[in-house]
Amino acid sequence: MQQALLEAQAAFSAEEVPVGCVVVSGGQIIARAHNLKESLADPTAHAEMLALREAARVLGRWRLAGCSLYVTMEPCPMCVGGMLSARVDRLVFGCADPKAGAAVSLFRLADDGRLNHRMRVEGGLLAEEAGELLKKFFAGRRRRGSDL
Repeated sequence: MQQALLEAQAAFSAEEVPVGCVVVSGGQIIARAHNLKESLADPTAHAEMLALREAARVLGRWRLAGCSLYVTMEPCPMCVGGMLSARVDRLVFGCADPKAGAAVSLFRLADDGRLNHRMRVEGGLLAEEAGELLKKFFAGRRRRGSDL
């Protein structure tokens, strides 16, 4: 999760919402990413989606069974959907997202028996650090009157 926090810091420095992500396979980080929605003008350029794409490229397959994804904030429905589609085994997130969290806060998609895949979810790892970075980012945006 420390590496995911470094990615979140990179997003913060780039004036992106500070969310960072790493994908681990066999105890090694195989992909890392941070939010690039603003830079790429792409609503799907969340850290998790970018990291999933990179992990699939590195492994040469779209099925990411055996992989764990670490992300600094609880993922949204799109990102949890991507993880489930990729067959990720485990999601570990930092701070909860009561407004859009799709793992435990708002929805529980990762454990929905109606879907063809489920994944283990652990939340709260380095939550304080991840949450503080988000608070700092959005406080700055409010001061500048930005529209994120």
